[in-house]
Amino acid sequence: MKAIDAYWRAANYLSVGQIYLQDNPLLTEPLRPEHIKPRLLGHWGTTPGLNFCFAHLNRIIRERSQDMIYVAGPGHGGPAAVAHAWLEGSYSQTYPEISQDEPGMRRLFRQFSYPGGIPSHVAPETPGSIHEGGELGYSLAHAYGAAFDNPGLVVACVIGDGEAETGPLAASWHSGKFLDPSRDGKVLPILHLNGYKIANPTVLARIPTDELFKLMQGYGHRPHLVGPSHEEMAATLDLVFDEMNDGGPPPMIILRTPKGWTGPAVVDGLPVEGTWRAHQVPLSQVRENPEHLAMLEEWMRSYRPGELFDTDGRPVAEVLGTVPAPELRMSASPHANGGTLLRPLRLPDFRDYAVEVKAPAAVSTEPTRVLGGFLRDVIVANPRNFRLMGPDETASNRLSAVFDVTDRAWNAEILTTDEHLAPGGRVMEVLSEHLCQGWLEGYLLTGRHGLFNCYEAFIHIIDAMFNQHAKWLESSRDIPWRRPVASLNYLLSSHVWRQDHNGFSHQDPGFLDVVVNKKASVVRVYLPPDANTLLSVADHCLRSRDYVNVIVAGKQPVLDLFTPEEAIAHCSRGLGIVEWASNDSGGEPDVVLACAGDVPTLEILAATALLREHLPSLKVRVVNVVDLMRLQPPSEHPHGMPDAEFDAVFTADRPIIFNFHGYPWLIHRLTYRRHGHDNIHVRGYKEEGTTTTPFDMAMLNDIDRYHLVMDVIDRVPGLGVRAAHLRQQMADARLQARAHTREHGEDPAEIRDWAWPSSS
Repeated sequence: MKAIDAYWRAANYLSVGQIYLQDNPLLTEPLRPEHIKPRLLGHWGTTPGLNFCFAHLNRIIRERSQDMIYVAGPGHGGPAAVAHAWLEGSYSQTYPEISQDEPGMRRLFRQFSYPGGIPSHVAPETPGSIHEGGELGYSLAHAYGAAFDNPGLVVACVIGDGEAETGPLAASWHSGKFLDPSRDGKVLPILHLNGYKIANPTVLARIPTDELFKLMQGYGHRPHLVGPSHEEMAATLDLVFDEMNDGGPPPMIILRTPKGWTGPAVVDGLPVEGTWRAHQVPLSQVRENPEHLAMLEEWMRSYRPGELFDTDGRPVAEVLGTVPAPELRMSASPHANGGTLLRPLRLPDFRDYAVEVKAPAAVSTEPTRVLGGFLRDVIVANPRNFRLMGPDETASNRLSAVFDVTDRAWNAEILTTDEHLAPGGRVMEVLSEHLCQGWLEGYLLTGRHGLFNCYEAFIHIIDAMFNQHAKWLESSRDIPWRRPVASLNYLLSSHVWRQDHNGFSHQDPGFLDVVVNKKASVVRVYLPPDANTLLSVADHCLRSRDYVNVIVAGKQPVLDLFTPEEAIAHCSRGLGIVEWASNDSGGEPDVVLACAGDVPTLEILAATALLREHLPSLKVRVVNVVDLMRLQPPSEHPHGMPDAEFDAVFTADRPIIFNFHGYPWLIHRLTYRRHGHDNIHVRGYKEEGTTTTPFDMAMLNDIDRYHLVMDVIDRVPGLGVRAAHLRQQMADARLQARAHTREHGEDPAEIRDWAWPSSS
C-alpha cells in the first residue's frame, strides 16, 4: 500500500505540474509567477481518481501478469494518462526528448495544453490511449469493442458519473450481453462517482446506493462499492479479478471519491474539493494573486515530491516498483496502437460474386444482396478479426447471406423461436447506432477490421461519433509511432430514393455533407451505381487503412450496367464516360448528363434514351461518378481530378445536368473551382418526400427522367424553341405518371420495368 500510495502521489504531483508549471518542476526553489504558465488549461477534478485507478491496476498487472489496457472515459483528465505513461517509462521511449529526469519533467509540464504542445485530453499523442474522451459517452462501447476477439485481455474502463448521463453510455451497459466469455476478452467498468459535472451534481451520485446497485444489477453487472481508500480498492480488485472467471455476472466497481481529491479544500472562502469548483483549474489566478501562488506551492508540496523523485528528477525505486514488466505496461500495450497488431484481411476474389452482364441496363439485381455473398465468405476467411455491425438491419439491407455461416452475437436468453442468435456470432446487431459505432471504433483501434451497415437516414445519429473518429485519424497521421489501422467502413442502404414506403422521416442523404467537412486525407465517399461496382468498391475499402469510407448503395433492384472488368476500370477511374449510353463519339457533346448514385443514374439513362429517341441529332455525353471526391481538384483532395482531365470529360463550356443522390449544393461545394462550374446545374434531394411510389419520389425532387429532358431543353442554347413540343410532352408525362400513382397506387409499368432500349 505504501508503494501504491507513492505512485499515486507522484502521478498527482505530475498532473498538477502539467496544468500549472512551465519551470521549476521539482520545486527546488519557491514558486514565482514566472514559473507559472500564462494560460492555465486542464481538468483537475477527475484526475486524482484516474490516477488512483492507474496505481491499483498496475499492482494487479504485476501480480497476475494480466494483459490490460485502460480507457479513461473522462478523457479531459489527460494529465493523469500522460503522468502514468511518463512514470511507466513509455512516454520517454516514445518521445526521447521528454526524458525521465528534471529536464524531461520540465518539458512534460510545459508541453501540456501549450501552443505547439499536446492536447489536454487523452489524445492520440498519449501512449496507451485508444479513446480521447473529448466528447463524453463512448468509453464503455470502445472498451467492449477492444475486448471482442481479444481473449486474455482485460479492458479497464473508468466511466465518469457525468459521462454516465449520456445516451450512448446508458446503452453501453448492455454490451455484456454481446460478449462471449469463451472467445472474447473482459471489460471491467469502474463508475467513478465524484459527484459533479462542470457546474452541477451528477444524477448517479445523488441516488441512493441501493438504487444504484439495483440499476447496475439490472444491467447485468455485479457491483462493488469502493470508497477513497487504498485498502478497500486493493481488496476489491482482488475479489473482482477472481469473480471474472467464476461464471457469474461480470463484476464492476463503483468508486466514490471527492471531486478534486487532494486538491485545495477552500479557495477565496469558497469550498472547492468535493464540489463542482474543482472541475477544471481550482486556483485560476496564480500569476496575479500571491495567495493563490502560495496555495499552489502548498498543494504541490503536500505530495512530498522529495520522497518521490531524486535530485535529478527521476522517480525513486519505491515509485517505479509498482510499474509492471515492460511488455505489460498499459501505456505501452500494442492493443492501444492497433496498427502494430493489424493483419490484412483474407479476401476472396470479388469477381467470383459478380453478376453476368450480357447487355448493359437490361436486367436488374439487388446490389447489397450480391454484396452479402461476398461478405459471407469474408467472414469465413477471417473468423477472428472481422465483424459486421448494424442496428437490427442486416437482413433488411439484404445482407442475409452472412447468416449462412454465422449468427448474431448474443449472450442472453435464447428462445426456441429465435433465429441466428448465438455466443460468438460475427454479426453485431443492437438497436443503437451509438453502440454499433463505438464497438466498431474500439475493434478497429485495437487492430481488427469491420463494416457498419445502416439505414442512410439514421446514420446521422452518430454524426458526432464519426467526427471524433475522423479527428483521431487526422491526428494519428501526424504521429509517426501510430501505425495505420483498418478503415472505418460504412455501408448506407435503404436510402433516400427507396424509402418511399417509410416516408419523409426515413429520407435524408445528408450524412455525405457531414463527411466531406473532414480532412481530405481521411474521408472517401463512393456511390456505386450497380452490383458489380459495389463489389469493386467494397473490396477496395476493406483493404484500405486510416480512412473513413462511406459507401451508399441500394438494396432494391437496379439495372446491371457494368461487367466485372468494366466495373473495375470504372471504379479505378472514379468517374468516367458511359460509352454505350453516349452518342458524342468523334465530336464535342451538346450537353453532358452526369450522375452519382443508383437511382439518379437510372433516371439519367432513361432521360438519355428519350433524348436519343426524340432529338437524335443532339449529342449527349453521359458521365457517371462513383468516387465523389474525384470532383474536387487535386489541391483539395488526393483523389481529385486534374483540371485538364476534368474539362475533357465534363467540358468547360457546355451545359452539365448533374443528377445527384444527395443534397444538390454538395456538388457545387466540390466543383466551385472548376472552369465550367457556372454551367453545372444540379438536381438532387431538396427535402421533398412522403409515403409514395419510387418514381413519384423522384418527381417530387425533380430528378426524374422527364424533368431532366426538360432541363436539357432549357439549358442547351437554341433548343428551347426547336424542342418546345417535346418539352410539353415531358411535362404531360409527369402529370400522367403522378395521376397513375394516385389511381393505382404504383408506378406505370413502362417506368417500373424500364430498361435500356436495345435499338439505341
